[in-house]
Amino acid sequence: MSKTRFENLEVYLLAEELSQIVWNLVIKWDSFSKNTIGNQLVRSCDSVGANIAEGSGAGTSAEFSRYLKIARASLFETKPCL
Repeated sequence: MSKTRFENLEVYLLAEELSQIVWNLVIKWDSFSKNTIGNQLVRSCDSVGANIAEGSGAGTSAEFSRYLKIARASLFETKPCL
């Protein structure tokens, strides 16, 4: 499998943009909100880009595909928190 430079993937760039937006919103919340739903929201958002990056270093296309599915699941985890 040829190594994909995840930094150039549009999906990775969008994931990073979403993560930055969420961080900028959550940081303004009160302590209770930050420590409950905010924490979960930030972690699930950050996980999207992290899994794309990790998967790009996978040894096979099948492994990369698995990481992309995990990234997608993290995105779905994010939706209910918004």
